[in-house]
Amino acid sequence: MTVSSAPGKVYLFGEHAVVYGEPAVPCAVERRATVSVSLRDDDHVRVRAEDLSLNGFTVEYSGSTGTRPDVDVPTPLVEAAMGYIDAAVEQARDAADAPDAGFDITVESDIPLGAGLGSSAAVVVAGIDAATRELGVELTPREIADRAYQAEHKVQEGQASRADTFCSAMGGAVRVEGDDCRTIDAPALPFVIGFDGGAGDTGALVSHVRGLRDQYDFAADTVETIGNIVRRGEKLLSEADPDSDPSEELLEELGEFMNFNHGLLEALGVSSRSLDSMVWAAREAGAYGAKLTGAGGGGCTVALDPTPETNTALRFTPGCEDAFRAELATEGVRVESEETGATERDQ
Repeated sequence: MTVSSAPGKVYLFGEHAVVYGEPAVPCAVERRATVSVSLRDDDHVRVRAEDLSLNGFTVEYSGSTGTRPDVDVPTPLVEAAMGYIDAAVEQARDAADAPDAGFDITVESDIPLGAGLGSSAAVVVAGIDAATRELGVELTPREIADRAYQAEHKVQEGQASRADTFCSAMGGAVRVEGDDCRTIDAPALPFVIGFDGGAGDTGALVSHVRGLRDQYDFAADTVETIGNIVRRGEKLLSEADPDSDPSEELLEELGEFMNFNHGLLEALGVSSRSLDSMVWAAREAGAYGAKLTGAGGGGCTVALDPTPETNTALRFTPGCEDAFRAELATEGVRVESEETGATERDQ
């Protein structure tokens, strides 16, 4: 059996705009998805899903992963969990040239589904790493990122960007602009995350922004302005000392850009009452900046605050189900354990 894990992420800047070729800066956070894979002696795939903000379930099916499992679980929940796992299995089979490989797969995660923290990307990245290792093939983190992007691109019907999967595979802070993906040597930023307990419909929200952008010049200008904010924020991060705590001046400027970014996302109609409430609660508690993270519509906000004040304020904010501090995950995808016979990637 091979066990791999990969981190979730928050967007410091750039969600939605990244879909149209503008840059984005996501940062990996220490909330991880862990995928355990054992090779079977047939072509069946058996998946046990835990802690995905769903009721846990087990499914088994054979042959092509395109065959949908018949289980007594609401269809949207099965689709949410299984679509990405199917795609990861397909990528692993292709990478190892093993089209008939069967697997027993267990997925565990402390990243809520659909909340803007990159749960699907983390599951796909960890799944590809564990499955290919189980088949005797080791991929570099960049190779895993590319295959994970292809998987998400298929599941999301061409609307995915490389941001989530690249960030999860590489760890730390990254910059993504189209196919140009780079890591950033950033200091450890003091993230505080608020979660409203819900999840936005990523596909519908992306389609909504696309419709606005196609119909109105000012909406297209808004998307471009988000890209300009990202460029300014990335420059600040790149000039900071990654080995020192971030300065107050850096946090103030980054926070101001985050606030601008959230306002523009509000204008594009992808925020919600609960997200806005959490953003304002964080700012009033003294956070340097706060914004939604991910597609919006519900899910999570991210704030910059090294003190406990924002975390405390969020916990008392109506509509906030959970609040927690999340450290920057400097390590991306990693193997947690392998049985004898598999070779660990050089660390």
